[in-house]
Amino acid sequence: MTDPKAALLGPAEIRDLAEMLNLTPTKKLGQNFVIDGNSVRRIVRIAGVQPGETVVEVGPGLGSLTLGILEVGAEVIAVEIDKRLAEQLPLTVSMLQPDARLTVIRDDALRILSLPGAPTRLVANLPYNVSVPVLLHFLEHFWSILSGVVMVQAEVGHRIAAEPGSKVYGSPSVKAAWYGEWRTAGNVSRQVFWPVPNVDSVLVAFERSRTSLASEELRLLTFELVDAAFQQRRKMLRQSLSVVFGTSKTASEMIESAGLDPTVRGEQLTVHDFLAIAVVRQAALRLGPDAGERASA
Repeated sequence: MTDPKAALLGPAEIRDLAEMLNLTPTKKLGQNFVIDGNSVRRIVRIAGVQPGETVVEVGPGLGSLTLGILEVGAEVIAVEIDKRLAEQLPLTVSMLQPDARLTVIRDDALRILSLPGAPTRLVANLPYNVSVPVLLHFLEHFWSILSGVVMVQAEVGHRIAAEPGSKVYGSPSVKAAWYGEWRTAGNVSRQVFWPVPNVDSVLVAFERSRTSLASEELRLLTFELVDAAFQQRRKMLRQSLSVVFGTSKTASEMIESAGLDPTVRGEQLTVHDFLAIAVVRQAALRLGPDAGERASA
């Protein structure tokens, strides 16, 4: 019987692979490889990966997490931008788990718009420098993804999962909430990475809402309001949204029409509050500038 621990990568195997590929991990691509099998299995367990389902992984690197997902009998679609890593991953998997089902796509995760099959779960050690954009991109474009766990920089992870009123609540929090429910699911030691990063990491778990919050047009209008609100987060909403509505007076009228107080700050609003303002704005845009809308003139 095969030793199950042999199906994963340890520190020695990671370094051997990197040396064989003449690979020096780069900050530009956010390359910090997980070298601890227990941590890998913990992530897979928290993610709830089931045998037979299809999981998409972004930035598989040398394959630590990939092998952990495959180990439980799931199929993996791995998106990797680095040519050397994309070519090596199937070889590594075939040696350690020859019966595993793996598809590797060499592409930029921020540009990819289609995937084979319909992955239902996202599990990834996301590159720190693009973690939020990648996460939002996949949730926007791949509606088959219903849940997942991502490992990100601790500061970013707490911001994604933050509730309104929190000091770290911001644009990523609201935009993530558009797609579903989020929670932090545990810390990750720096020592499980090679090279050791100089920031802490955290696991963030999510469950997608079963129905779309609103139309794509309203999503874009809502996200524009969110960006404006948090670019000047210490200002009252009527002031921060004046860049969208043209004047503070018009912003106040629109906010009040949505049933909200124009003197609150953006950090106090839920995604549903921002959506309510977007609905008012959408109606005003359709009526034209005579309705008091000055947004894009």
